[in-house]
Amino acid sequence: MTQTIQKKLNDSAWARWGAMVLIALMMLFAHMFVDVISPLQEIIQKTHGWMPFAYGKFTSSEYLLNTCGFLIVAGIILDKMGIRFTGLTSAIVMVIGASIKFYAVSDWFAGTSLEAWLNSWWVAMPGSAKLASLGFMIFGCGCEMAGITASKALAKWFEGKEMALAMGLEMALARVGVFAIFTISPRLAGDIDPTVVKPVAFCVALLFIGLLCFSVFCVMDKKFDKQLGADAVQGESEEEFKFSDIINIFKSKLFWIVALLCVLYYSAIFPFQKFAANMLQSNLHLSAKMASDIFRWFPIGAACVTPLLGWFLDKKGKGATMLILGSLLMIVCHLTFALVLPAFPNQIVAFVAIILLGISFSLVPASLWPSIPKIMDKRYLGSAYSLIFWVQNFGLMGTPMLIGWALERCNPGVSEQIAAGVEGAVYNYTVPMLIFASLGVLALIFSLWLKFLDKRNSYGLELPNIKE
Repeated sequence: MTQTIQKKLNDSAWARWGAMVLIALMMLFAHMFVDVISPLQEIIQKTHGWMPFAYGKFTSSEYLLNTCGFLIVAGIILDKMGIRFTGLTSAIVMVIGASIKFYAVSDWFAGTSLEAWLNSWWVAMPGSAKLASLGFMIFGCGCEMAGITASKALAKWFEGKEMALAMGLEMALARVGVFAIFTISPRLAGDIDPTVVKPVAFCVALLFIGLLCFSVFCVMDKKFDKQLGADAVQGESEEEFKFSDIINIFKSKLFWIVALLCVLYYSAIFPFQKFAANMLQSNLHLSAKMASDIFRWFPIGAACVTPLLGWFLDKKGKGATMLILGSLLMIVCHLTFALVLPAFPNQIVAFVAIILLGISFSLVPASLWPSIPKIMDKRYLGSAYSLIFWVQNFGLMGTPMLIGWALERCNPGVSEQIAAGVEGAVYNYTVPMLIFASLGVLALIFSLWLKFLDKRNSYGLELPNIKE
């Protein structure tokens, strides 16, 4: 008797990779908005009075509500309500937060009674920075919720298939967004009377397009759920999520090793992006545009190598080993920025270090995120991702404040000179870069520990993802 095997939507390469592209576009535009002001640190200091500490507080604000528990709630929503509801909600929240941030830096806000009131308290932080921080907080909730949703969506659509390659390509496309915004933002800002308003407005428009992209994905995912027989309201798990599962996740030593590795590594990457252009500008005595043109190649190294690493992980494995190599590379690069570049201000040295850091940024995420489904129960996979992101957000929130504080403490009077337009006034970034390097050393320790546990307990982190 011949039995007909029904072909699912994700069995079609066009369908599953098309779904990946739609998800990746939403994340690409989100990453562009995250770093739209990063190449313009000096400009916003001159036009809006954001000193390094205020700039660091603004940068940290993206993660504040997430560390207060929103990401835990987001993971529960993802496991209870499913990918489509959570993804659309996150996209809408990002648009709302981004719009508030745009208003804060625009001419419409300047001179209003709201600005006067915001300027009247905590004078160390301008009113525009306070309101922009509020918008960035809201945007950050949506962005991190979108991140965990994207991870679970790809794990669902690529289960038993090219999962690491898919996650690698999604991350690669998002990294291209960083390259794009470091290229576009200084040019949109302009050379004569530069402004941050145009770059921010451009990225808000892109977030609307990202919302439309995820809406199209939702149509595909609903059809896929019908084939799987899944209930769209209850999510994608065969067993219903229980609140007690959060306690089980927190009790896992392996979870904490992965989470701490994640927070240490990413704290030396994403906060670094916020200060990198100004660091190069200070060390190499370049304009903001020229410094951004050098740093923009950082994500290209990641974008080119990540898909190849994903393919290698799918076919050959060695995920734990890649975590170690990525941490080592990051340490070398940050030590170069801290010690070599100030003594030998050479653009080629800076460019090589930036590319190597991009390769490091390929090794760790490409191997880390596809490893989570191997060590966490499928029914609370969304919560596991969200809790790792939650722990990560503490580092992403605290590190920019630490770097902004260290920058001002190590450069007394320089902020005022730059704000006044004193020619030749630059920051010394040695101590901030040493802080980033020390985070890399700690990440290396946890990656070595993870590989030791995998060898002893056979979690499968060194094994390929594609099942023969």
